[in-house]
Amino acid sequence: MSSTFASLKFFNYRLWFFANIIASTGMWMQRVAQDWVVLTVLTNNSGTALGITTALQFVPTLIFSPWAGVIADRVNRRRLLQLTQLMNVVSALILGVLILTNTAALWHVYALALLSGVVSTFDSPARQTFVSELVPVGHLPNAVGLNSAAFNTARLLGPASSGLVIAAVGPGWVFIVNTVLFLAPITAVALMRVGELREMEHAPREKGQIREGFRYVKNRTDIVAIMVIAGVVSAFGMNFQMTSAVMATDVYGKGAGEYGLLGSFMAIGALAGALLAARRKYPRVRLVVISAFIFGICDIALALAPSYETFALIAIPTGLAMLTMITAANAAIQISTDPAMRGRVMSLYVMVFLGSTPIGAPIIGWVADYWGARWSIGVGGIASVVVAVMVAVWAIKTWDVRVQARLSRHPITTYGPRERAADMRAAREQHD
Repeated sequence: MSSTFASLKFFNYRLWFFANIIASTGMWMQRVAQDWVVLTVLTNNSGTALGITTALQFVPTLIFSPWAGVIADRVNRRRLLQLTQLMNVVSALILGVLILTNTAALWHVYALALLSGVVSTFDSPARQTFVSELVPVGHLPNAVGLNSAAFNTARLLGPASSGLVIAAVGPGWVFIVNTVLFLAPITAVALMRVGELREMEHAPREKGQIREGFRYVKNRTDIVAIMVIAGVVSAFGMNFQMTSAVMATDVYGKGAGEYGLLGSFMAIGALAGALLAARRKYPRVRLVVISAFIFGICDIALALAPSYETFALIAIPTGLAMLTMITAANAAIQISTDPAMRGRVMSLYVMVFLGSTPIGAPIIGWVADYWGARWSIGVGGIASVVVAVMVAVWAIKTWDVRVQARLSRHPITTYGPRERAADMRAAREQHD
């Protein structure tokens, strides 16, 4: 089997991978259908109502992530994931029935969006750390990369599938279909071979575990560096749903169809980035810094793109750099974190990564209104380049890292704490 798909040789991970594609496709279908219902069924194209719906899905991440991490470290993650997916099934079924019976009101969507946000907050750290129970630690970067590939495959399939169902039988049936699709992870977990699971150590129930998680991250400068980059890039550089729409309409004079197509070009690059990430064995902070820098450069190129066609083509390497950064950050944190702390650390990472989006989006929106569409993307690119350079300079000074550039297959190499530790181990082995 190709090294890109190496983790698929493990039965439990194979079940999880394909269940993820099915459930994530349902998630993208539901996101499109929910926006369509809010804009065209329950309001007269109210952007405010859509913004409130989106915010309600993100707010729980900012509030409850630390507690979600503690729970992920304490409980059986398989059972927790089955519970969260069951809640998704119930939520989709309720909204589908309300729409099909013409009894849906805007507050129903708000309430279910908030519920969905709470469920997602507790699902995310358990979902991300559960992967380490499905494969040996040496395969974890590959498994994380394949998870991203599954998510972006769904990103290509979901919106188009939702559009077809809406056009054929109406938006209500999208939610009914999803009650079936969301059963895939529940079924996959139930079918797993328990004896082949590598269940991680669970944290005991104690006071101060959230503070312990914060202290752990504070003392890990490599994790702090990754979180700083991820937070800034997510806040200012990853608002493509808004910035691409403004560029397509205001700058290039295109319609909704052409705007939607830009998302597909971005997804092509993202899928390629996820598959390349699956081939890497040990992603490091260096890769996060470099990919964030390249992402910023691509973002600036998008802002300067002279035509719609050029913008669409540049979106491909932009998506690739974005997913490289995301998967490298995720895998680097998971591999280097103590198993008993992994849920709390990942929940804090998710809080920074996803929670920064509703903070940065209004700023980028203001920039688009007052400075223009090109600056709304350009500012994100500049912010990404600046934070990557600042973290790189800080790491070189703090960790005493030496950087060497040359013309070869690996043009940039670094020599820092990890390499020094490896040299010391090799010296001790030779001495013994």
